[in-house]
Amino acid sequence: MIQSITHLGLLDDETIALDDAALDLAALDHPGIDLAPYRERLDQLSLEIAATGAGARTAPAQAELLSRVLFEEHGFRGDSIDYDDPANADFIAVLDRRRGIPVSLSILYVAMARRTGWSAHALNTPGHVLVRIGTETDPALVDPFNGGPIVDADGLTELLSGVFGTQVTPSAEHLQPMRNRAVLVRLLTNQASRALQAGNAERALILYGRMTVVAPSFGHLWWERARLELTLGDKSAARGSLSAMLEMTRDPVLRTHISAALDALASS
Repeated sequence: MIQSITHLGLLDDETIALDDAALDLAALDHPGIDLAPYRERLDQLSLEIAATGAGARTAPAQAELLSRVLFEEHGFRGDSIDYDDPANADFIAVLDRRRGIPVSLSILYVAMARRTGWSAHALNTPGHVLVRIGTETDPALVDPFNGGPIVDADGLTELLSGVFGTQVTPSAEHLQPMRNRAVLVRLLTNQASRALQAGNAERALILYGRMTVVAPSFGHLWWERARLELTLGDKSAARGSLSAMLEMTRDPVLRTHISAALDALASS
């Protein structure tokens, strides 16, 4: 099954279509599923947005139109009642249930904007993914989880205060756009965290395996994969993960740590 996503690790980041990739990842947990109806549903959504979006020339106007089609007309919204339900990070289930968490709904929002030819990025906002519509110099910040409203400076401060405390001052570092691979990794990391909270290390390892396929150059993913492999007693697999990490790591301090971990495994 993992072979069905190997192409994602080979693509240039900017050529990854987030909605297609999220469907491919979700299909791994739905053996035998036909993705054609889901792709058709996404196509129809984008056609609806394009049909009514010709006059939306500013970022706020584009954000308002996306919110109206996705949230008011089609009923997509954040699942605030069962937030930790794994279905909220499964893109197939998100399309079926029209419920999700910030990162999964951001994938939908960004994908629909890009299909319409608009600039859109998921932002690496701590604790709660936001979406930027428009350019960095003339943006509209949007909260897909809460129905797609535009987030102003006060709203951003309130959001960040839940993570950093009331003394936080919003800055550019809180609004860094994520590359496509990083968005997919954040989606999978959410699922892995839920699995670990439930005590299911086997499931978490499966998800980290997917992450290292999608983003093989993200060294920290290999480290966590190796840790889980050791937890489950597979030293050989852990050595393979650490060796893969060593091959792509140039930082001398980190290379020393990896080599020490490999030496410890060899002598254990």
